[in-house]
Amino acid sequence: MIKQTIARILILASTLLVLSSCKKDSTTAADASQDPVLLLDAGAEPKAPLRYKVAEGTTTKSNMDFTIATLATTDDAAALSIVPGVRLHIVSGPAMLTDKGVKFEVNITKAEAAVPQGLDPDLAAELQQSAEILDDVGGTVEMNDRGIALSAELNDKAKSPELPVRLLMMIVNARSTLSRVVLPAEPVGLGARWESRKELTLYGFKVQQVDSYTLVERVGDEIKLSVVVTQNALPQTVDFPDEEISIGVEQMRANANGEIILNLNALESDAAASGEATDKLSVTGPEGSKKVELNEAFEIRMTNTTAYE
Repeated sequence: MIKQTIARILILASTLLVLSSCKKDSTTAADASQDPVLLLDAGAEPKAPLRYKVAEGTTTKSNMDFTIATLATTDDAAALSIVPGVRLHIVSGPAMLTDKGVKFEVNITKAEAAVPQGLDPDLAAELQQSAEILDDVGGTVEMNDRGIALSAELNDKAKSPELPVRLLMMIVNARSTLSRVVLPAEPVGLGARWESRKELTLYGFKVQQVDSYTLVERVGDEIKLSVVVTQNALPQTVDFPDEEISIGVEQMRANANGEIILNLNALESDAAASGEATDKLSVTGPEGSKKVELNEAFEIRMTNTTAYE
């Protein structure tokens, strides 16, 4: 029972590093009355607006690599560490101009497991088979020239009950934070700082996330940003009736730092980020209660090529 419980928490906690709430079967328009960006510092002169200028027919191909190393320790000294990883080949576009901005499809054309050398062949095959579930998962996004999502809808493959929801959430949030940055409404210059806040939800847990950006360099329509991401969850308890357990959060914190090269003419950005998390949880089940502490380190890297029609 304890191994199953730890595995369940590992799946949960690794997701909370980079996940986002996502409505899987609906299209939701952004609330124009609430600006998602808070400008902290407009930066130095000269200042100019930052706006996406994506042309009709633009297509961006990207590779996204994600790895996590997780160590879970229980109060009776049992420990388990795993190092999962995945590489996603993603195509965004071709872009279609709308009266509100730009609309485009995003599709995972191929997913590959990052299999360490020397891993048991049967386990390696299982990891690859799990990764392939993500093949052809995608959806349609419409955003305005500030990168604010006006609508988003997943395709039928993404709504499959066999799809690992945790991984889908991870992909959605990582890409919204690192690949399609929401830009401030005001003109800005070098050194400008802004942030966006959101509440993430998965399996009933609620986590507050803050994405903080700093404008480091700008050359034409290409800008360099530094990004800091922080997550924090207040104490809370969620029941899982199917597993006959409840998980209480005593502490759930994560932080990441990275760099983004944002091409305002493309549909995706080059980005790299790494971070760590510490979670202290209490698991209660038929066999009693168990304390679990999670320590995690993770890395995300995205590289892109863009074609213009």
